[in-house]
Amino acid sequence: MHQLLGRVGRPGECGIEPTSRVLTIPNVISLARLLLVPVFVWLLASPGDEAWGLVLLGVAAASDWVDGYVARRTGQISAIGSVLDPLADRVLIVAALITFVAQGVFPLWAAVLVIGRDLCVLGGVFVGLVLHAKRVPVRWTGKVATFNLMVGIPLVAWGGFGLPLEAATEAVGWTLFCVGTVLYFVVAGRYAGDLMAVLRASQGG
Repeated sequence: MHQLLGRVGRPGECGIEPTSRVLTIPNVISLARLLLVPVFVWLLASPGDEAWGLVLLGVAAASDWVDGYVARRTGQISAIGSVLDPLADRVLIVAALITFVAQGVFPLWAAVLVIGRDLCVLGGVFVGLVLHAKRVPVRWTGKVATFNLMVGIPLVAWGGFGLPLEAATEAVGWTLFCVGTVLYFVVAGRYAGDLMAVLRASQGG
């Protein structure tokens, strides 16, 4: 979601004007991330294949940083990629959380914290971008928060499935989840402040 706040409506990133091309390497990576979602969900729901599902989830999550790096290095930053990339991230994390809760390896309250925060930020994106065509600048702390959650949540689930080193992975996973969640809400508060600022500027103009 932080990518959507920072990229959509931006005239250029890193001095590069976004292209209208659809078939770019970063967009293919983002699409592949979306296509992997039903595969890792199926593996996570299949007894005996949970570890493979978690590994595939990790690969899919890591591709988020790969497509961003490729986009900047190759200049293949596109308008559709600005939407496709964060959409793939949100679908991935929500699908994983729902599957983990259904499998009983992740608590519902923790999943609601993450999904509820994203819904609130999505509402801010709608108000700022769709209704007022205003962009809220991206914050680096949002990326750190997302990284902590994307690593911490699968580690908690790894322990919940009773896989090797379950105690250690759960301990590390919950630590990362707590840090990531705190940062997630801190960043959400800052986004809210940024949104109010751009809306006041819009009304003043």
